Amino acid sequence: MLTHISQAFGFAPLVPLWLLALLGLVAVGLCVLALLRRTKGAIFRLLALASLLVWLSGPQRLHESWHVLPETALLLVDQSPSMTIGQRADIARQATHAIEQAHTDGLNLRTVTVRNSGHNGTRLFEALDQAAADIPPDQFAGAVMLTDGQIADIPTDVPERLTPTAQNDGKAHLPLHVLLTAKGEETDRQLRILQAPPYAIVGQPAKLRVQIDDSGPGTRAGTHADVTLRVNGDEPVSIPVTTGAPQDISLPVSHPGQMLVSLAVSPLEGEVSQLNNQTITRMTGIRDRLRVLLISGTPNQGERVWRRLLKADPSVDLIHFTILRPPDKDDGTPLSDLALIAFPVRELFQEKINQFDLIILDGFENQNILPHAYLNNIANFVRKGGGLLLTAGPEFVGPGTLQDTPVGDILPAHVPLENGMIEQRFRPHLTAEGRRHPVTAALPGAPQTGADTNALTVPGQWGPWYRALKPDTTHGNTLMSGPDNAPLLVLDHVEQGRVALLLSDQIWLWSRGEGGGGPQAELLRRISHWLMKEPELEDEQLNAAISGGELTVTRRSTASEAPRTVTVTAPDGKTTSLPLHTVASTQPEGKDRPATAPQTDDSQTGMTTARMAAEQPGIWQVDDGTHKAFAAPTPPNPQEFSDVRATASKVDAIVTATGGGILWAGDTPSAPSVPKLQLADGNTLHGANWFAFPHRNAHVVTGRSATPLLPVWAMLCLSLALLFAGWWREGRS
Repeated sequence: MLTHISQAFGFAPLVPLWLLALLGLVAVGLCVLALLRRTKGAIFRLLALASLLVWLSGPQRLHESWHVLPETALLLVDQSPSMTIGQRADIARQATHAIEQAHTDGLNLRTVTVRNSGHNGTRLFEALDQAAADIPPDQFAGAVMLTDGQIADIPTDVPERLTPTAQNDGKAHLPLHVLLTAKGEETDRQLRILQAPPYAIVGQPAKLRVQIDDSGPGTRAGTHADVTLRVNGDEPVSIPVTTGAPQDISLPVSHPGQMLVSLAVSPLEGEVSQLNNQTITRMTGIRDRLRVLLISGTPNQGERVWRRLLKADPSVDLIHFTILRPPDKDDGTPLSDLALIAFPVRELFQEKINQFDLIILDGFENQNILPHAYLNNIANFVRKGGGLLLTAGPEFVGPGTLQDTPVGDILPAHVPLENGMIEQRFRPHLTAEGRRHPVTAALPGAPQTGADTNALTVPGQWGPWYRALKPDTTHGNTLMSGPDNAPLLVLDHVEQGRVALLLSDQIWLWSRGEGGGGPQAELLRRISHWLMKEPELEDEQLNAAISGGELTVTRRSTASEAPRTVTVTAPDGKTTSLPLHTVASTQPEGKDRPATAPQTDDSQTGMTTARMAAEQPGIWQVDDGTHKAFAAPTPPNPQEFSDVRATASKVDAIVTATGGGILWAGDTPSAPSVPKLQLADGNTLHGANWFAFPHRNAHVVTGRSATPLLPVWAMLCLSLALLFAGWWREGRS
């Protein structure tokens, strides 16, 4: 620390200033009076009085000693994800080391590392503001940013930290210098999705709006490029586009469920990276409207349950008919006096049957209501992909049963006419297959096989029913059992369609809270949506998801012997065989799984899973031999990789406003071009290979002293000499 000594002149009045001012006015007055009277010797007397006033003002020589304080500059080193491109990280590391090793007298260098800040991009100016807050304002010299130029928080005006309050250095702003980790301006091509609907209607094309932008020296809009589009694992489709303008791409939506849409644009010659040449968007295919036909054979307690359930879903269009007066019942009332709507048999079961997604027959007893041809239409409706749900009661074992019609050919169970009805108190419970099937798995309060079906009340379990059918044959999936473990709910696939048969008409008791009630709304909702092929309720499911660089595969199966391994295909085509492991049941006691319920075997949950590292961008494919699933990682910081060029264009304006400079470190990590940091007194603060900071003249005073300029004896002699001269001049006259 250097010591400096300076000298100056000052005054230390020997009398109060008011008295000194009064004496000065008296002296001026006497001078004017003497001049007007032309008094001889007045000049000498006035000079004597002036010398006295000068002496009383206390002139003195001041001596001050002070130490110069060192200045501090910030070196902000960008270590954001975009700095991992190419050799940027190595160049920054070597340049930082070289700058820190260079010694400049009077200048301290403080290095601040700026890493990733979530999804907000690189925020170097925020780091500058925080780091400069710890430096005394009069010792802060400025900053150097070592970066690729991709800074997200560049202000429109010079930051307050770079605008000193004390202008003792004559500078309006402190300099901001930028050292870029490249040889020069780079070029890049970027693919952006401007608009992508989160949901798309099955059977209708979805519209994606994209734009391809070329940036950097020599690029221009309007050039030709090709976008490759791939949906899940389908074959890629190439679409020609032009750069610099929005482009609409039509995407076919063929099935409901999640769709991973991968887009990649052809590379630009000489571009720095192809990281932002590809992107992935997610869509969910949904049906526009689900059309449901509900036919109630007779008025019953369950009608309200059905209507409340189906009308509560805004995506369901419900048509409901209740047969109040079958053809075989005639009380003689003229048809003109009946306020009934004629049952549109031909319109529903001949002309418009294929417009429905689901047909529900609730306690339907045919009794010649539907001709044989129309019943055959219902069976064909299912075979072609439709859904059919039957809730069966006493009408199923009486005359006109649907079992003896073409509909019986697609039913998953057959009930004998004799001894087919059981009337006793029982509690429905899940079968082992039902605990695995998505339709009935994890239903709240589900009793397990072997539970006490005769207990009056069982806390947390389903309420009792009092009537059920006992089939003699079944096929498909039996998910629930009734009295004597007889099948109660059976689901089955029929060619392209599906059928569900509930062998009891008393599910409505749960809505009344009988014996604690049960999840009738949730169960019926799941059955209905399974029949309408809801992807989340499929019997066999294979799902994949990527989070935090890890691929999670989940396999759900109702089969006792499901595949135990899957094949994972990475975006680069590399395949890996991945073993699956059983997922243990985690259902807590006291909630959905009461303490009194029998414990389930975790191996019967039907869930298996596996995990593996998956950091490669793109679509990953998982295949179990029958089903395929797709997943893609979400970019950790989309803004960081939206523009991957090393460029000075974004920081040029703010650097120029502060008087700083921009230099390029080159593209060789072993020998980067590192500027010398120094202090300067001139207005130019940067050159071909150097950055400068102004002298702030920050110092601390270590001592002060004062010496009178006019000793008392000298001033006394001078005043007496002037008075004597005046007396002598006056005596000559």
